[in-house]
Amino acid sequence: MSSNSNDQSELTRREYVTCGGTVLAGGLLSGCTGSSGSDPSDSETATETATTTATESKPAETAATDKPYRVTVEPVGEVSFETVPQTWVAENASWADMGVALGLTKPSAVVLTGEYRTWHYEDVPGLSPSKSDMTSLWQDGISKELLLEIDAGVHFIDPNYMVNLIPNWDRSDVEEMHERVGPFCGNTSFSTYSWHEDYPYYSLYEATEKVAAVFQRQDRFRALSSLHEGFLDRLQERLPPEDQRPEIALLSPGSTEPETFYPYRLGDRTAYKHWRDLGVSDALAGSEIQSFTSDRGTIDYEPLLEIDPEVVLLYTDTHRTDTAFEDTYRSFLQDHDTASQLTAVQNGAVYPAGGMYQGPILNLSKTERAAKQLFPDEFDEDETLYDRQRIADIRAGDI
Repeated sequence: MSSNSNDQSELTRREYVTCGGTVLAGGLLSGCTGSSGSDPSDSETATETATTTATESKPAETAATDKPYRVTVEPVGEVSFETVPQTWVAENASWADMGVALGLTKPSAVVLTGEYRTWHYEDVPGLSPSKSDMTSLWQDGISKELLLEIDAGVHFIDPNYMVNLIPNWDRSDVEEMHERVGPFCGNTSFSTYSWHEDYPYYSLYEATEKVAAVFQRQDRFRALSSLHEGFLDRLQERLPPEDQRPEIALLSPGSTEPETFYPYRLGDRTAYKHWRDLGVSDALAGSEIQSFTSDRGTIDYEPLLEIDPEVVLLYTDTHRTDTAFEDTYRSFLQDHDTASQLTAVQNGAVYPAGGMYQGPILNLSKTERAAKQLFPDEFDEDETLYDRQRIADIRAGDI
């Protein structure tokens, strides 16, 4: 997919998310479990329930997979499967990467393929970054006809996402597709929306465990979780003291020659996991600047000069190589009369933030890159911080 195509996809998605988030009514679908009003901290209990339920139906991981089983995925609740799904759809790159990390082929479709940045797969043995066989569900909306054509056994999409953000969809449409094709059972943990009051958020690995239960790959999940924990332990042992870690400003430039930015506050959702794991703080904290996800507003250079962040990280419309990022954004800021006054620009501490979405593999890659960006004195640019071959082995079932 060309850069122009990615640019258009990003604009289209921003338009419909803005419309859906502010115009359409929120609220969980009727028929969901009562846990929709539960404390988000209860998600660990929900995860344990899902794993137990799946294990009861399938006592051993080498057992046959043709027996019915159930998995609890909030906010939908308990979902039944007659057999392990063979075809699947993911709402975004987070869910797509969870399945890929468990050894599945990439999903048949995501809402926007341009937002699934598979360059992170390039150095994992046996894993291609190609998206040639994937479909973008978003084609001036999402049609039931396309979903019927794909015929997926499971859709990792929160039904509330369909009802609140997709034009011309209502509860009956989701129920129809559930009956005719396969269940919708995702969780929008990567961000916050208007219907998220008392929402049962999952952490990245809680959500991945749900995918593992659906596809009966709990052994791979445990191996991935162990790999991640070991990676973080080694990484965090090398971090400087907290008072020596930088404050970062997360921004999305309004164009390739930006005069305005969409600000993002460093939050506790999945999208910000790697920054939290590195123990950095939000340069916008304490200011009156609200996150783009809250009010859809923009800021210019004046408030940035007042805050003067140590590091600026840019969410951009598409993945760019280091050279392309330098030529597109860093050079522009250095030559800009006002931007050039920022400490981060003067010190060359303007970096790509990557995309918002992440599953296990994307998270490892993002965390490694962020560690090298933020702590260059500790982490060498050419250093490998996580084992790519181990990921390949886990995907292949070589636990």
